Amino acid sequence: MRIGVIGTGRIGTIHANTLSRHREVGSLILTDADGARAQELAHRLGETAAPGVDEIFKWGVDAVVITTATSAHAELIGRAARSGLPVFCEKPIALDLPGTMQAIAEVETAGTILQMGFQRRFDTGYTGAREAVRSGRLGRLHTVRALTSDQAPPPAEWLPLSGGLYRDTLIHDFDILRWVTGREIVDVYAAGSDAGPPMFRAAGDVDTAATVLTLDDGTLATATATRLNGAGYDVRMELAGELDQIVVGLDDRTPIASTEPTGPPAADKPWTGFLERFGPAYEAELAAFVEVVRGERANPCDGREALQALRVAEACEVSRRERRAVRLAELPGGTNAAAF
Repeated sequence: MRIGVIGTGRIGTIHANTLSRHREVGSLILTDADGARAQELAHRLGETAAPGVDEIFKWGVDAVVITTATSAHAELIGRAARSGLPVFCEKPIALDLPGTMQAIAEVETAGTILQMGFQRRFDTGYTGAREAVRSGRLGRLHTVRALTSDQAPPPAEWLPLSGGLYRDTLIHDFDILRWVTGREIVDVYAAGSDAGPPMFRAAGDVDTAATVLTLDDGTLATATATRLNGAGYDVRMELAGELDQIVVGLDDRTPIASTEPTGPPAADKPWTGFLERFGPAYEAELAAFVEVVRGERANPCDGREALQALRVAEACEVSRRERRAVRLAELPGGTNAAAF
């Protein structure tokens, strides 16, 4: 199998390393807006660098992995679909609903594959939580608490391109909330704070956010995020039911300290970022993509799944801006929509 990797930045480099080692992947063609960066990575991996995106499609590949800036995702997904190629794409498809729905429509019209990069679906902790919920071990689920806390903020110049904290960060919590519980989110109430560094205000973004979500069976959920968690990178999900309560992401590297006399000690080596915390999950999602391309398994996260997570993020932005509860039914692209 020959795979084209478009984008060789931080996550693209990691994906290229993973695919280069995969026993079913014979070769890679790498390209990037920074040609020297793609050439250096290709040399290091013993793969081929292409001068541009056009060559990826002209030289012939069996599948495409897209890890470019978000602004290029939708156009590249459409191009791959028109070429009949399966695609793995980092989230999101686009930063708005119309662009997202157009790209999905192109994939579905072409009858090709689009697998989205929501790596938490491949993390053992979240997989265990899903199994616990689905088995009935927790009984009726009444409360879910999710959080994502970055240790340090991203570069100021990247913030205006990110789509904001809800679309860039909390979108992972929205996706995994749906996946673990098997329920749809029906309404949200969101708030955000830009009281931290001025670069967030300059970008029209917030550095900390919180949202209350209601699921379609009445379960209540909260999701919070911040860019400024100096203790370390912290991603957790607590699920409480009438019979039992569990937590994802609590281990000897969780950056949290107890004030109780008999509580666990602070982590000696707290997580520093998502690439470290979810390393095995990133490898597993690409292994799954290879299996999907080979026809050995069903797509574990298609474009419509990504669309639903984005709809929640969009609803949160409306809620924060207008200071009101927002029903997901107010937004286009619902799960029952037969077509866009």
